[in-house]
Amino acid sequence: MLSLRANLGILFTAALLVSPAFASHVHRSPTAGTAHHTRRLVHRRSHRIRGQQAIEPERVMQIQQALIKAHYLAAEANGKWDATTIAAMQKYQADHGWQTKLTPDSRALEKLGLGPDYSNAINAKNSTFAAPPAGSAIPADQQAGFTAASGIDQ
Repeated sequence: MLSLRANLGILFTAALLVSPAFASHVHRSPTAGTAHHTRRLVHRRSHRIRGQQAIEPERVMQIQQALIKAHYLAAEANGKWDATTIAAMQKYQADHGWQTKLTPDSRALEKLGLGPDYSNAINAKNSTFAAPPAGSAIPADQQAGFTAASGIDQ
């Protein structure tokens, strides 16, 4: 019995040691051992410029008029984004603590009163921008519903 177990152990160990020698395929990385190199084709794409490249003269005129009104520009509004206008805009932005490298800053335009106009927006049509009605204008049953929904006891 002992000899049978010993023979099986020796046979098993021999099988484990000999099997790598008879392996038919060795795994290698795709570039390991290659003698030639393939040249990659570089696809050159034309550089497309995106975004706004210049400020329209009408908008420059608006900005210049706002800078004149704010006492940052002494020249007349001419619709040209020239060095005087750039310097005035940069000074305005620096005085308010905003960046001065890129001009104009959206915060500066809004502060100058040149922000976006939402009066023609879809949800703004047929609506008024007046102050909301006083609390007494709300019907009593609706006011009671609001109070109950808020969870505040009065």
